[in-house]
Amino acid sequence: MSLTGECFCGDIRYQIQGPLKDARSCHCSRCRKAFSSQASAYALVDPDDFQWLTGTDLLSTYSSEYGFGLQFCSKCGSTLCGIYEHEIHGITLGCLNQDPGIEIGRHIFVGSKANWEVIPDSVTQHLGHNPEQGAS
Repeated sequence: MSLTGECFCGDIRYQIQGPLKDARSCHCSRCRKAFSSQASAYALVDPDDFQWLTGTDLLSTYSSEYGFGLQFCSKCGSTLCGIYEHEIHGITLGCLNQDPGIEIGRHIFVGSKANWEVIPDSVTQHLGHNPEQGAS
C-alpha cells in the first residue's frame, strides 16, 4: 500500500510504503490542545515505511520530557505525525490524501474527554490507553 499526505498549505509532503496499524482517537486534554479539536485521529506506522518528500525545512518538532512529541508545519500549523525519541511512530489521519483503508478501532483516554463531547455508546472506549481500562 502506498499513501501520501501533506500539510494544509501543501508545502510539506510525505509518503508511506506500508500498512497503517492500530488507528485510534485520543481524547486526553493534551491531544485536544495539540490538535485544536475534541480528539486526535492517528494510526501507527513503521518508521522504515515513512519518507518525507518535500518541505522538511518547514518541519517543526515539539518533544516532551518523556520523549514523545509531534512534528508540524511551521508555516500552516498542521500536525503531521507523532514521534517517540525523534523517530516517527504514527501519523495523523486527517493529513492523508487517500483513504487509508482502516477505521478508528478505539477511543482512548475518554476518562479525560471534554465535558462538551458526546461519544456514542456503541464506540469502543477506554478510560486510559490500555484495553484493560474499560469505558466509564
